[in-house]
Amino acid sequence: MRRTAVRAAGGPLAPPAAPAPEPEPESAPAPAPAPEPRRLQTEFPFELPRGYVDEAGTVHRDGVMRLATARDELVPLRDIRVQENPAYLSVVLLGRVITRLGTLPMMHDGVVENMFASDLAFLQDFYRQVNAEGHTRAAVRCPHCAEPFEVELGGSRLGES
Repeated sequence: MRRTAVRAAGGPLAPPAAPAPEPEPESAPAPAPAPEPRRLQTEFPFELPRGYVDEAGTVHRDGVMRLATARDELVPLRDIRVQENPAYLSVVLLGRVITRLGTLPMMHDGVVENMFASDLAFLQDFYRQVNAEGHTRAAVRCPHCAEPFEVELGGSRLGES
């Protein structure tokens, strides 16, 4: 059988009609991008109220404290100085978790031993804040309007808590 073109009314011969394109199947929506993994803040900068004074007379105030691990809290318990005087625990512990202080080449408990009492108290408080919540901010609500906001627990000024 022979195919012939259909003549449009009053016009030239029209080519045979092309088959209608088949509708594309509906595709599933693109998967949502995976949420970026949350990063845990493990290091916290601080500034000492007075500062550590080294043998050369240089004052070191800016430092970094990292989150404590279970090991950080257990190892000092075996230290003979801590066994003889439990108050020494915080000195040894801070010597482990402070990773940088000013331009000191190395941080250790001997540095903490020679800090001013106000700096030691500041670091003990900072350690508790950082390791209790993972940050030094707390979510609170205004007692008047009930609007939520955050407050800095470490104080807004140097050495304030």
